[in-house]
Amino acid sequence: MSKYKDIGVETKGHVGIIEIQRPPLNFFDISLINQIADALEDFDRDIEIRSSVLAAQGKAFCAGANFNDPARQEAEAREKSDPAASLGQINHLYIQAVRIFRNKKPIVAAVHGAAIGGGLGLAVSADFRVTCPEARFAANFTKLGFHPGFGLTATLPELVGKNNAELIFYTSRRIGGEEATRMGLANVCVPQDQVRAEAMKLASEIAECSPLGLLSTRATMRAGLADRVMAATNHELAEQTRLRATEDFKEGVKATEERRVANFKGR
Repeated sequence: MSKYKDIGVETKGHVGIIEIQRPPLNFFDISLINQIADALEDFDRDIEIRSSVLAAQGKAFCAGANFNDPARQEAEAREKSDPAASLGQINHLYIQAVRIFRNKKPIVAAVHGAAIGGGLGLAVSADFRVTCPEARFAANFTKLGFHPGFGLTATLPELVGKNNAELIFYTSRRIGGEEATRMGLANVCVPQDQVRAEAMKLASEIAECSPLGLLSTRATMRAGLADRVMAATNHELAEQTRLRATEDFKEGVKATEERRVANFKGR
């Protein structure tokens, strides 16, 4: 019996595969991020695994956090009487996120559908992204009324450049797979039914290389990344906590749920 509740884990040759199994939208929480981090650490300890694929069941790759989740709403209710309660929950999630960035072996994300908010942060934690025209990438935080998270303020500019990152953050627009590839947010764009196979192909190509050479080179290329993400999430958390207490945040979440333009008031 698998020790993982919300992910499937298997290996094919020298490639480890993690499949998020919360269809259709694969919303994340602390538990899911923790499970992914645990699986990546297991891969790091397995000398036979040289690269990995992060994929997902369902319609979306990961639609981010579910603000209508009863457990989240319960945490927000506790926050009103004890602000440290909710703060600790989010902080713990970001601690788990930083663990993902500390893994040692290359990851290819198979982004076959939407990667939204923190789901975009999860996709960007991988070294490479294989996607399709139907996929959508969005950092929709400002449309919700608060600040980007999951380390995206550190990771996204490194991928697409500062000005493109600003464009993505300030507009909260959804970017299709073809534009994402042109922008450098994704590496390969193929038909939707070929995304996972193409991700496996890339991970297998990586796994043909020297395992010691891969570990050494990746450590050089990603030197300091996890620490930069940790510093970013500390700042992001402070801003998110401040803005989540505003009227605009409540309006942003409600407007998103109702699929309408938000009526923000700046308070």
